Amino acid sequence: MLSEDQICYQTYQETADWLLSRTKLRPKVAIICGSGLGMLAEALANQEIFKYTDVPNFPQSTVQGHAGQLVFGELEGKACVCMQGRFHKFEGYPLIKVTFPVRVFRLLGVEVLIVTNAAGSVADGYNTGDIMIIKDHINLPGLAGQHPLCGPNDERFGSRFPCMSDAYDKSLGKLALQISRELDCSDYVHEGVYCMVGGPSFETIAEACLLHKLGVDAVGKWLEFSGLRDSLFPLEQNRLYSVEDDSKPGIVD
Repeated sequence: MLSEDQICYQTYQETADWLLSRTKLRPKVAIICGSGLGMLAEALANQEIFKYTDVPNFPQSTVQGHAGQLVFGELEGKACVCMQGRFHKFEGYPLIKVTFPVRVFRLLGVEVLIVTNAAGSVADGYNTGDIMIIKDHINLPGLAGQHPLCGPNDERFGSRFPCMSDAYDKSLGKLALQISRELDCSDYVHEGVYCMVGGPSFETIAEACLLHKLGVDAVGKWLEFSGLRDSLFPLEQNRLYSVEDDSKPGIVD
């Protein structure tokens, strides 16, 4: 495994070239499957699977429920690539390795990135199993200097100082809401603000209260920066804090 200071543009290109030489598919859409959501990749037809252990320079998933493989295939006739298993800073990886696959996707020709994860909700009115479309985020580690874009910048991947006011593609968000209405499931689909925390521990009661007061709707331990058209869908795995009954604070199922 390469050290943090050994990763450069050529490293990403080497990995992309290795994958392109082993599949004829040229995906325009990438889907990152969150914890427990790896079954999304099973919907792909004509699958071609590459274990992370076989892909040059790729980190390895260590969290339970992350299969650790790339699945190339077709969804409704469109070429896609799915990540079954991602990487986290709490596993010991520097953020440049956590975000490594997304830059590889860009060199594969991917234009749209769809990210899912399992998150905890702090919003009033959210229930376990609800889906939230991220409209904005708070990156707490980033505000403290732990940011994936720290370090030398390569303009081939984007600006030194990217604007984050439009980080999430509004047209994709509107499309997702429209589809939820067509499928008659809009009652448990929301738009909200996501907050990334470091983990691996879950939030204390006081931390959950703080996030709620900051306007956060859902919280988790993962966030991606891509330069692609992004749409992120956290699945609400639990309620972290009940504002309606603060006499019994804690995790609410």
